[in-house]
Amino acid sequence: MKAKCLKGIVVLTFLALHANAQGPPITADKPIMLGAKTMLLKTLSELRSTEQSTTVGAPVMFHYLPTSSSLVGIHVPFVVHNPVAEQENSENGLGDIAILGKYQFHRKDQMGKTFRLVAKTLQTLPTGMSLGIDGISTGKYQSYQGIVAGYESIKYGVSNELGFNLMPDGNRNELRYKLGFGLPLRKPSYPVNQVNLYFEYQSSWFTEAKEYLLLYAQGIQYAKGRLTLDLAAQFPLLQDMPMLSERKFSVFLGTRIIL
Repeated sequence: MKAKCLKGIVVLTFLALHANAQGPPITADKPIMLGAKTMLLKTLSELRSTEQSTTVGAPVMFHYLPTSSSLVGIHVPFVVHNPVAEQENSENGLGDIAILGKYQFHRKDQMGKTFRLVAKTLQTLPTGMSLGIDGISTGKYQSYQGIVAGYESIKYGVSNELGFNLMPDGNRNELRYKLGFGLPLRKPSYPVNQVNLYFEYQSSWFTEAKEYLLLYAQGIQYAKGRLTLDLAAQFPLLQDMPMLSERKFSVFLGTRIIL
């Protein structure tokens, strides 16, 4: 497992040094914030296929920016769970509700480019079914603290996120690193009318369970005015997990509208 974890870190480091893309990412987060008093309504539904089940998590997310450097949000997911084993019943209902907080503590703007740093906390409440599905429905309280760093220019951008997710009543404590790149396919315009490609990686080390997962997501985004549409497919590159928990793929479908 340690060898796979080290290999994953080396892969991500190499990619970071050779990236030439732009974004906000689809499956990760971004440090770029909108103006004060802005409200956003969004969703990013995931269909996840593993060796033991197919699960859909469809959250409704509401974000509000009290100031241009702060954000609070609530995520309320609906979950549909279909086990592979015929003797197990399908389930559907409320997933784990999450409360989000972000604060931008560093910003450096230059001509045509910007660098931002954001502190982030995500408190996940045990409102969902006890499915043991990370990021969708565990039925256990979780507390995530992280730092999001991002550089964006007219031509390219890189987004990084490093954090730790604590699960006091389980063994799924997770050291998580995300790396996202995006490539704009059109020249910047106003009002916004843009198509972007995204190349995103996630490294998850479950420190107590001694499991490791490295994921890659390929995505595309269309942004028109206040509306954004996202589509991405995610696949495991490396995984040291129990066989029944091994992931096959995920498909993400998202929408965001600025109110």
